[in-house]
Amino acid sequence: MTSFRRTTAALALSAVAGLAVTVAQTPAQADDRPLRTVDVRLIGINDLHGNIEPPSGSSGRVTLSDGTQVEAGGAAYNATHIKNLQAQVRNSVIVGQGDLIGASPIVSALFHDEPTVEILNRVGMDTTAAGNHEFDEGYQELLRMQRGGCHPADGCQFRESYDGAKFPILGANVTLAENGLPALPPFWVEFRDGVPIGFIGMPLKDVPILVDPNGIKELRFGEEIAAANRYADLLNWLGVKSIVLLVHQGDNTSGGGPDDCRTVSGGPGRTIAEQVSPKIDAVFSGHSHQHYNCTVTDPAGNPRPFIEGLAFGRELSVVDLKIDRRTREVIRSATVAKNHVVTRNVTPDPAIQSVIDLAKSKSGPIANRPVGSIASDIPRAQNSAGESALGNLIADSQLAATTGNGAVLALMNPGGVRADLTHASSPAGEGNGVVTYGEAFTVQPFGNILQTVTLTGAQLKAALEQQWQVVNGAPRQIILQPSAGLTYTWSASAAIGSKVSDIVLNGTPLDPAASYRVTINSFLQGGGDGFSVFTDGTDITGGGIDLDAFTGYLTAHPNTAPPALGRITTVA
Repeated sequence: MTSFRRTTAALALSAVAGLAVTVAQTPAQADDRPLRTVDVRLIGINDLHGNIEPPSGSSGRVTLSDGTQVEAGGAAYNATHIKNLQAQVRNSVIVGQGDLIGASPIVSALFHDEPTVEILNRVGMDTTAAGNHEFDEGYQELLRMQRGGCHPADGCQFRESYDGAKFPILGANVTLAENGLPALPPFWVEFRDGVPIGFIGMPLKDVPILVDPNGIKELRFGEEIAAANRYADLLNWLGVKSIVLLVHQGDNTSGGGPDDCRTVSGGPGRTIAEQVSPKIDAVFSGHSHQHYNCTVTDPAGNPRPFIEGLAFGRELSVVDLKIDRRTREVIRSATVAKNHVVTRNVTPDPAIQSVIDLAKSKSGPIANRPVGSIASDIPRAQNSAGESALGNLIADSQLAATTGNGAVLALMNPGGVRADLTHASSPAGEGNGVVTYGEAFTVQPFGNILQTVTLTGAQLKAALEQQWQVVNGAPRQIILQPSAGLTYTWSASAAIGSKVSDIVLNGTPLDPAASYRVTINSFLQGGGDGFSVFTDGTDITGGGIDLDAFTGYLTAHPNTAPPALGRITTVA
């Protein structure tokens, strides 16, 4: 790929929007010959989640349109595929759609995802949208990931220093609460053959209910469409006519292969893709961990791609644009899009593999340390009532770790349970049921602090009722995982707010007027996932890290069996 020398300039735009915007600038290259158009290949990656090693199990496979499966993913393979895709064209830009870091395996997360950022730097990423997981450790940590510097608590453990991301992390809808100014660069401009291409990037507006609210108190997250339109107008005014949206919001699907378009009707990603400004020529999406390659119609009646690749680095979303040199406009009819599977039948990039090997060697002694054993697989999948064996086990561990705080029950959010605990996943692959620290970390990677709070019985019931909400006009269900001793029933047909009944704690019906000590993690205590009732808890007593509670429980209970289901029951 041709190397482009960047300089960063802050443009004072008070007359236009009162904002400071970062723009990439490069001198126009001399053409080999007069050309009417400029061809540019966009290569997108989304929801990598620090999976620099090839992901395993179903997380490392891609299902094709004919139902066959292909092993895929791994940063060293990704780098080779990117180089091959770049070699086919004169101009290319590498972009991201968010969640490139966060909720990562221990090989990256142990070093606060610095290995992943180093790999993305080496691959040559040009810009990315922030996703919700970029905010997992808070806004200030995201700024450190961008700017560099050692972690304030852990220092520099991966390298002697950390230089930061060489690509801008964008957040067009993220502003500072105190003054409304951008908290992150809202857009970035790349030049190819002298033609500017603008990239507007942003996370979904629901970040405050998806991460620990305590880490983002100074931020506000706005509507995606409004922010995209505002900066599309600004870019157009600046003379940038080719514009791409990188948005960390996507849709679920009914299946299909990499280039099928089987998105579920009414999804938030398609809504954005169809309604944002006609000035936007392509929409790269993420967040849903699905793959699809769709063509939507913009408000002016013109087609544009709406695409997302499979998570964990298994696919690259490739969009080829043809840009009119005179008008700087994308010729929409010539746009070609595809999802490219990152197969493992190519030679892994040795430079990238060296970074992975270093991370493995440094994390290995910690990751491979046994912390307990299990009698059989303990899955995270939820049954029809929303209950999960692994979720129950984690709740039990959190209750056991906080009985000294007076806790009588614990509740765990299902989104914090990231992987199954499998009997055959020991380091030697012998199926002996040994659980390593690395495996436990993969299950619970967020490092949330346990909090024990006092709630009345009425407040506890209200919190359980918040498992069903209407968000952006659509119903949403998030079933909390209860510790042993708490049982209740919920009705599928009852109205939201009146679904829960027969709440019993240790054999005694819940008393609405009584007080109960309840353990939750800091994410829930801050109102995460929309559980605002937990913010009303009193007499907050801090506990340890959730992962420590989990590993401690496994150590104390060798040969742990999956907890029986039945704590939650449901009726029609």
